[in-house]
Amino acid sequence: MRYLYVGATPEVDREALMAVRERMAAEFNAPVRELELAAIEFALDRGRRQYGSIPVLELLSRVCPADALKLLAVTERDLFIPVLTFVYGHAQLGGRVAVISLARLRQEFYGLAPNREIFLERAHKEALHEVGHTFGLVHCVDRNCAMALGTNIRQIDGKRAAFCVSCAAQLRRRPRELEK
Repeated sequence: MRYLYVGATPEVDREALMAVRERMAAEFNAPVRELELAAIEFALDRGRRQYGSIPVLELLSRVCPADALKLLAVTERDLFIPVLTFVYGHAQLGGRVAVISLARLRQEFYGLAPNREIFLERAHKEALHEVGHTFGLVHCVDRNCAMALGTNIRQIDGKRAAFCVSCAAQLRRRPRELEK
């Protein structure tokens, strides 16, 4: 049997992590296992005061369990790739690993009062989006789809926490991968 692993770095809000795990299990209809991950301080770019998502994906590829269908890592650290100011998450397209950052999903990041419901909904959308990439889904033109490109928080808020009909159909065409 293959498992969808959802792991976290030590600083992650455990309640948020549990919510992401539960939603991933339901959305992908796959058993979920936990995986504790080490801190990602090695990926810190001191000049940017952010963490490189590429080295994090490389680490995840090395620690991904043999029985993993996919591995989603969750961190509170603010992520970036060299060509972008920041990323909410990053995944191997058609690969096995992905990472999401909770840092910019919180209302507090934007100077607003905390809102747990909005935060958890954003985390779910980003988890769906990045795991969708691992299943080979690319950015969707439907702005309401979880696979729509989200380069700012308004775009993420405008998405639904679900795949559009087309993206869902593409996932259904991958039954062997989901059933192994």
